[in-house]
Amino acid sequence: MANTYLTRTFGSNGNRKTFTISVWIKSTAISAARSIFHGDTGSNTNGTHDDFYFTSSDTIAFGGWNSNYIYTLPKYRDTNAWYHAVLSVDTTQSTEANRVKFYINNVEQSRTQGAGYPAQNFDTAFIKAGTFEIAGNSAASGYGNYVLSHYHFVDGTALTPSTFGSTDSTTGEWKINTSPTVSSYGTNGFFILKDGNSGTDQSGNSNNFTVGGGTLTKTEDNPSNNFATVNAVIGNNTNGNALQPTLENANTTSVYGSGEWRIAQSTLGASSGKYYSEFKIIEVNGTWYSYIGIYDIDGYAAKISGYPYLSDMANCYGLKDGNGNIHTGGSGTSYGVSYGAGNIIGVAMDLDNNKLYFSKDGVWMNSANPSNGTGGYSITADKTYVFGIQHYATGYFRVSHNYGNGYFQTTAVSSAGTNASNNGIFEYDVPTGYTALSTKGLNL
Repeated sequence: MANTYLTRTFGSNGNRKTFTISVWIKSTAISAARSIFHGDTGSNTNGTHDDFYFTSSDTIAFGGWNSNYIYTLPKYRDTNAWYHAVLSVDTTQSTEANRVKFYINNVEQSRTQGAGYPAQNFDTAFIKAGTFEIAGNSAASGYGNYVLSHYHFVDGTALTPSTFGSTDSTTGEWKINTSPTVSSYGTNGFFILKDGNSGTDQSGNSNNFTVGGGTLTKTEDNPSNNFATVNAVIGNNTNGNALQPTLENANTTSVYGSGEWRIAQSTLGASSGKYYSEFKIIEVNGTWYSYIGIYDIDGYAAKISGYPYLSDMANCYGLKDGNGNIHTGGSGTSYGVSYGAGNIIGVAMDLDNNKLYFSKDGVWMNSANPSNGTGGYSITADKTYVFGIQHYATGYFRVSHNYGNGYFQTTAVSSAGTNASNNGIFEYDVPTGYTALSTKGLNL
């Protein structure tokens, strides 16, 4: 949730001059100041408050009380990918540029000064006795809006990213080292969020964190397998009305207010292969119209300045709520059944045989069987498709998108169905030959 953060109070000082933070981050928002790590010892003077955080300009900063020491020059606005962020600090260095270093995906980042580099031998608030928060600055409502994984704090040593990751010899991409060798985490060091939603310290120090607010939810999305979520930066305005709904739960829930058509589409798409997803209608009121299905992403992009509605565009296919018709190119064809609050709509797209299938609460519509290819709706070949939903309401509408993360909002699926691909967790059985829309799924 947007206000979820972890907290711990340290009773004694660590090394306040030298430390390393290493964390894998999937950001779910832009243009908002959001904390990665916040230290607060309770008095408003330099050396008592320090933050490692995203600024409202989408740079990353290391800051102190009432000032920011250093910013990165690059801006980080990709809400679809994982970043490996490392902050390496050693204020004992005589050369000021060596006192604070930022790395993203093993690349040292260019920096610009705010108030300037910390003075030589400056004692920061990392890590002084006091309260520390991960992904939150509760005093300033600077909550993270992140998915986080493998969070390390090394007290007393300034390390480079090579401790925590390596370059893949085949792809050349920076990849996670899930069991790094750290010679010493120091007194106040810790390693949390290793393989799930646990604040239990894996460093051996027993410096455990607890949830300070919100709900800490486990997800299949991780640095080694990036899952589709709802795209947070999909687009433009039409007639002054934002196309995008409000997003929650790490961009896996879309919320629609009153009186406007809005769309939500997956961050990942595909032009071949077989993929499955689930949409749960959480709550509705007022008059509403919904179309759940798939978009041709090129057709959508070409019409971004007009009305790029799932039901109106050619090569885009949406199942209508009221009657189960499939709409494309502005007209509907009888196919399935209606749906409403509480229902889970499954969508299976077969891009090898150019067929689309829909289910309601685990029962395939039109007597279809995606596993053997019967009863599907024919779609245009040689297109790149994303999952999506188009919606209009005079009241309120909330839908949870499960692209394989295994949750509807913050609640795990009640009894996971079978999934022969072992990629993703869904409420109902995944058809044979289908998988989740993720980087691993795209490469099966």
